[in-house]
Formats: sequence, structure tokens, C-alpha cells
Amino acid sequence: MESSERQRDYVLRTVEERGVRMIRLWFTDVLGQLKSFAISPVELEGAFEEGMRFDGSSIDGYSRVQESDVLARPDPNSFEILPWADGVGTSARVFCDIINLDGSPFEGDPRQVLRRNLEKAREKGFSFYVAPEMEFFYFADGDPSKRPEPLDQASYFDLTTADVATDLRQRTIHTLEALGIPVEYSHHEDAPSQHEIDLRYTDALTMADSVMTFRLVVKEVALEAGVHATFMPKPLTGVQGSGMHTHVSLFEGDTNAFYDPDDEYSLSEVARGFIAGLLHHAREITAVTNQWVNSYKRLVVGYEAPIYTSWARNNRSVIVNVPPIKKGKAESARLEYRAPDPACNPYLAFSVILAAGLRGIEKGYELADETVVNLYELTEAERIAEGIDTLPQSLSDALDEMERSELVAEALGEHVFEWFIRNKRQEWMEYKTHVTTFELERYLPRL
Repeated sequence: MESSERQRDYVLRTVEERGVRMIRLWFTDVLGQLKSFAISPVELEGAFEEGMRFDGSSIDGYSRVQESDVLARPDPNSFEILPWADGVGTSARVFCDIINLDGSPFEGDPRQVLRRNLEKAREKGFSFYVAPEMEFFYFADGDPSKRPEPLDQASYFDLTTADVATDLRQRTIHTLEALGIPVEYSHHEDAPSQHEIDLRYTDALTMADSVMTFRLVVKEVALEAGVHATFMPKPLTGVQGSGMHTHVSLFEGDTNAFYDPDDEYSLSEVARGFIAGLLHHAREITAVTNQWVNSYKRLVVGYEAPIYTSWARNNRSVIVNVPPIKKGKAESARLEYRAPDPACNPYLAFSVILAAGLRGIEKGYELADETVVNLYELTEAERIAEGIDTLPQSLSDALDEMERSELVAEALGEHVFEWFIRNKRQEWMEYKTHVTTFELERYLPRL
């Protein structure tokens, strides 16, 4: 029996043995918003076989009205019992691949986009592994009419009475582990009421599912405690924003393709090509890894944000950092891409990161020298002389770069690529024509 069939049988057996009353079918829209509908256990076997039909025109970025129906086919490998009360008894969740009525992958499904890019990597002999560092804030409430109120004034790695959210973090970790999502470590971040939970390395598809689950769990646990959790990249003025520094590596079977013991940095040609690809295409993929107007309030000098298209070892001012390899552990060789924020669509973000890295390998891009200085301390003239560019400084600029990118168009597919740009152009237009509190406070009294 094939592994997928064995897993499907395991799920059906577990549903019966655990008395599961409801199965939540999860999927995402193009912007990375989690969507769901529920089925009863008696429908699950049919869902595995044929999928569950629904109206795709009601989901952002999916179908047009005249061609609206699609199928949600559960992936049995993503099945987990939900560890919180659901009002109907024991419930479970399973992520779905969205397919057309003829059984072909649906172009508007971000999970299918990532599957397609992972298959391209497999054709070249690679599997893609990722581990994101998830940063977020806790606030007293989520009322947008008020200034966000932090729960504490603690700072980086603080463990004091000021760190009142330690219990929330611990309950979040216990819930994640109950859902089969292992956590590497957690701590208080630099800004007031800002926290970080790092997820343990796994394959990119599983991790994208885990990021979607993570964001829901963080919010659910916070809501139960009467507070609000947010992955907004820059919710507070004057302090650093939240990033999703993403550690990545390629494996060939059980061998880490990024490791070369004979290289002075222990980096293989594959790793060097991947870094070069990321640097070369960084500006093109930024609209995907940082997809909101607010994302660019984080990507500025002065708040530890990575905005310079360069690489280094243990240098936080670059967008590609190469962490030290653990002694005797070649499998720990990895790159850290520091640009993404935690409000991105992880399926699309992992897709374009992989596509950029693979392009660097395929085309043999030459890797520039390592940056050995703190780029924040260079003048603009000195940085330009070094040939170091910056990431786009607004969503509009990022969309201009994306729109010209053959690589991003290919990675996302025509359907997602075109819809994403249209949607984000509209967001920028709404932002550009909105009169902000900053403008009223600065200009109304004097102009």
C-alpha cells in the first residue's frame, strides 16, 4: 500500500477511534488569509477520493463567477486533532489542495503554487527545508481607533516581572506541540510586548502549513486570555517591527547541499549560487515576502531591519546572513533570509525564495564578496561604491520591481501573479489617497 493510502487509512481510523465530530478543511486565499469549512466524518473518505466542491469566486484571488466551482481535496499528511474546545466535541483540521473539477491543480491555490516550485527543485535533485523565526506583538486589545497598548516594557531576552506574556508564550508552545508543530525556542524580543517563537526545521510545504496554524494558535491563545496578538509588521512607532527571518537549506537525499568542508566558509557552490540568486532577485521578490503597505514601515534604517542586498556571516545589517555551522553537524549548514515579515503568505514567500535561489544555481551567478562592515554605518556614497543596493522602500516600488520580473511571474503562475499585482495596486491607491493622523497633526495647524 502506498504511503498516501496508508496515511489516509490512519486518518479515517483515528477519526473513528477518537470520536471526532467535525473535520475542518483549511486552505488559504492568495493573500495568505486562512479559510475553512467543515464536514462530518462520514464525508471524509469521499473528500479524500474526490474532493469537496465549493464556490471559488467567493475567495480572494480564486475563480471568476463564470468559472467558479473548485474542489478542496484534503491532504491526509496534514491531519491533526484540534487541542481546543470547538463547541461540537472533538474536532480536527486538515489542509487542502484546491483542484479544478477535472482534477488538475487549481492555479489560484497558493499551496499548489508551492507544490509546483518544490517539484522543480526535486527535478534537480533537491528538497527544500525552512525554519522561520516568528515575531509578533501582544496588545491589551485590537481596537484600531486607539493607539496599541503593550502588555509590558520588557526588552530583548528579558525574564522579569515585566515580561507578563511569558505564560502566553508557554501556553502557545504547548498548543503548537499538541498540533505536531515542534518549537526550537522562544523569548521576549527587543520592543515592548514583542515576542519571538522559532519553529524547528522541516520541509517547506509542511512549514507553510505550520506557519498558517501558528498564526491562528497565537491569536487563539491570546484571545482566551483577553488580549490581542498581531503579526502586523510595524504596529508601533519608534521601535523595531516584526520580521520572519527564514532559515533555508537544500538537501540531496540526506546530504546538506549547502555544506562543503573544504571551503573557507564551509559553503558549497550550491550554497553560493543560492545566495547569489537571492541577492540578484531580492528586489523582485520583496512584494511577495513583504506584501502590505505597513511592511515598508519596518524596512527602514535604524531598527535592525535588513534592507541592503548583500550577504555576510553573522551580520544583522544584510538580507542574507550565514549562521555558523554547528561543530560536527554538516546538516546544520543554512542561510538566513532576513527580509520577510510574518504577515506574508508563506506558500508564496517560500516559492519565490526557492525560485530565486535555484535561478542563481542554474545560471551560475557569481557571488559578490562578503560584507564585513556594518552597513548601517556607511554613507550612501560608500554603499553605492561597494555596489550594494537596497530593497524597495514602498509597496508601490516593490510592485514595480515584481511586475517586471520574469522569475516571479514564472514562480507564481500567471493567475496568482496578475491577481496579486492588481490587488496590491488597489491597496497602494487606497493608502496614497488616505489622509493620515500624521498629516493632520503636522499640516492642519500651520498650512
